[in-house]
Amino acid sequence: MALPDYEGWACFAAVADSGSFTAAAGALGLSKASVSKAVSRLEASLGITLLHRSSRSVTVSTAGEGLLGEARAMVAAATAATEAARGDRLDLAGPVRLAAPMSFGIKVLGPPLAAFLERHPAVEIEVALSDARQDLIAEGIDLALRIAPLADSSLLVRTIAPVAASVLASPAYLASHGTPRHPLDLGAHRLIGYGHRERAAPLRFHRAREEATVMPTGPLFANNGDVMVPLLVAGGGIAVLPDFIVEEALASGALVKILTDWSLPQAYLHLLSPPSRLRPARVRALSDYLVEALKLSCAGRDSRESGD
Repeated sequence: MALPDYEGWACFAAVADSGSFTAAAGALGLSKASVSKAVSRLEASLGITLLHRSSRSVTVSTAGEGLLGEARAMVAAATAATEAARGDRLDLAGPVRLAAPMSFGIKVLGPPLAAFLERHPAVEIEVALSDARQDLIAEGIDLALRIAPLADSSLLVRTIAPVAASVLASPAYLASHGTPRHPLDLGAHRLIGYGHRERAAPLRFHRAREEATVMPTGPLFANNGDVMVPLLVAGGGIAVLPDFIVEEALASGALVKILTDWSLPQAYLHLLSPPSRLRPARVRALSDYLVEALKLSCAGRDSRESGD
């Protein structure tokens, strides 16, 4: 059996990611002719066209799009194996791509990342903030923080901490519309929807042996909690949000918690990585650091102040 054309796959991935043979050659430390020859050799061996070339541009073919994720994974695995064979270095160096939800990244990640970079100044962290679910392998992401049910069973998962969430409203809204005493009372209020998938995702409450399910019926649905905070503060309705998003509003009294004797399904902060267990030392170091540093970040102010 013939060996895979690792050079050809690496050159194909580099051209696809950079958008040109010239840029790919610079990134790989090869000549433009060498990169072009490697890709052409790979295409000939596969019997398909991976890249469409013109005098002005290079685009990935439909067949190439279907194989690009595999090419990136192959290059990442080879890179990780090489670095693992060299052993851990005391002076960690090199790039790490980290993905995180938008609000969590803005409100929480800054201080711990600054502390990590102070300790390892030769590491370069590229942070990609998005509330969309990202494909770690296809997008070349080393680590991803996620607060959501996990469906990617092939990914390696480290569960960091539970994420506290509360039912919230402004004092002005409650004074005008009344304070719900039971989840079913929310049906008579403007209940703002928050989530990443279904617009009408139900809220499931429980206490002791009692359960209640409520559907959001408000005029707004958003997949980012920061968008909702000003609306809530202005008296626009009631919503369920993670505590780390609303800590300032709670501390100032602009928002208050209601239905505190009821519980919602517990969400967790997870750290995900691609399935290969061979990872560069810098990626392992950042992974271990984030797991420890972020344990308290999602607990909410009440839990931290009480020492729980």
